[in-house]
Amino acid sequence: MREDENKRQYQFGEKLRAVRERKHLTLKAVAAHAKVSESLVSQIERNKVSPAIDTLLDIADALDISLEFLFEEYSRRRPVSVIHREDRRKINEEDVVYEELSDPFSGNGENSFESYTINIPVGSRTHRGSYGHIGKEMGLVVQGEGILHYGNKEIALKEGDSITFNAGSPHTLENTGSVELKAIWMVTPAQKFNA
Repeated sequence: MREDENKRQYQFGEKLRAVRERKHLTLKAVAAHAKVSESLVSQIERNKVSPAIDTLLDIADALDISLEFLFEEYSRRRPVSVIHREDRRKINEEDVVYEELSDPFSGNGENSFESYTINIPVGSRTHRGSYGHIGKEMGLVVQGEGILHYGNKEIALKEGDSITFNAGSPHTLENTGSVELKAIWMVTPAQKFNA
């Protein structure tokens, strides 16, 4: 189990109430602006109810605050994310195995990244990058050798080689060696383990 999964739900109700009171706004005024009941706003402030994101956006708008302001402590409280070996997610793409090394949700938006190992049997190749996607990739071959097919180019890679490229062009990694190809890969923004 991931270490941060058992943490209690992040609560921001007190922060909403403090801002509302500092701005001398009533529950009624905030509720009217957000088009919800006073009771709901009160329950959210007391952390009795977790609001839908659109409701939270409306309340934040009524208070003239950003979601970043509401969640800044949450981000600070989670500076480290651990994935234990036995809890790593794996994705099989035919006979190619991807094993997650980092939590893509520890980043945000276009600044998110993911890293994983790739294990490619002799004579096989990856498939998912064959159409390209937004972002950048970096890989390090830790065992074996292969070819990165990148657009119209073929780039030979052997153990110890690393490569960085813009992921917009179609790309696949093929094992052309005599042993399983193992590589560590990093992608930004997160693509494979972002669900």
